[in-house]
Amino acid sequence: MRIGILGAGVAGLVTAMELAERGARVEIIERAPDHAQACAWVAGGMLAPWCERATAEPQVAVLGAPAIAWWQRHFASTVQHGTLVVAASRDAGELALFGRRTERFEPIDAERIGALEPDLAGRFRQGLFFPDEAHLDPRRALPALAAQLAAMGVTIRHGVDADAERFDADQIVDCRGLAARDTLEGLRGVRGEMIVVRSPDLRLSRPVRLLHPRFGLYVVPRGDGVFMLGGTLLESSSRGSVTVRSAMDLLNAAYALHPAFGEAEILELGVGVRPAFADNLPRVFRRGRTVYLNGLYRHGFLLAPALARQATQMILPTLPETDPCISP
Repeated sequence: MRIGILGAGVAGLVTAMELAERGARVEIIERAPDHAQACAWVAGGMLAPWCERATAEPQVAVLGAPAIAWWQRHFASTVQHGTLVVAASRDAGELALFGRRTERFEPIDAERIGALEPDLAGRFRQGLFFPDEAHLDPRRALPALAAQLAAMGVTIRHGVDADAERFDADQIVDCRGLAARDTLEGLRGVRGEMIVVRSPDLRLSRPVRLLHPRFGLYVVPRGDGVFMLGGTLLESSSRGSVTVRSAMDLLNAAYALHPAFGEAEILELGVGVRPAFADNLPRVFRRGRTVYLNGLYRHGFLLAPALARQATQMILPTLPETDPCISP
């Protein structure tokens, strides 16, 4: 069976892997010239299903939990050191609320925080540790997945603008993200802004989330003293530059986490626009010969494996129906 995939972001690449591993002939076309144009390029890469339960629907944790093992199988540099969540003493209520909304964590004290992250020793009295969570670097994971697909005979053509009607394939999987608004009613953009900094004097071995009543920060280590700062959510489809307010919020929160960030070198400011439906839950459904996979919102790397399997089940129905499905 010849399968055509529209879109070479994380959803398209993961779906291609699921199909190719089951013997389908797969071709991917992507209108952008390279991976750097994908929304996932500026993603945090956190595989944190239980942390996400604090603000997302329960289905996100159910669908996202298997992603950790999937990425470990397909991307050897996936790091499973857990997630650390902290808050200033005055924001202890935020930490308690976060804990009530989620699961699979350990309440920890200042001594344990210092043991997990020595550079944060003495800075926070209490926190939550999610030992089973993981993270990866999207800028290494996407090219690595593309290289594996090429070795399996999957063709990836960048710089090609085509639609399902003109794609010569038996079946189509539309993974275009926000570009599919021309076809999918109700798809909207949610803007996220991030800053990449270098702070050679600071060492963190896992993602750290700092809770605050107004603004939450996550810091994801990229190695060699490089960190990604993120946490913004704006109801906007604009791909314009990072705003002053967002930059101030991110940098002030990072400084509150550790003063060493005050001396950090800013390497990059970036913007990504995530595709989302009204309920912020993804969709996998069929129209004719096309299967649509979209609406991953802020959970691209986390939800892509389960949703790709759902799409594969629709195309190759001999697979067992083992995953819960979200449809319109």
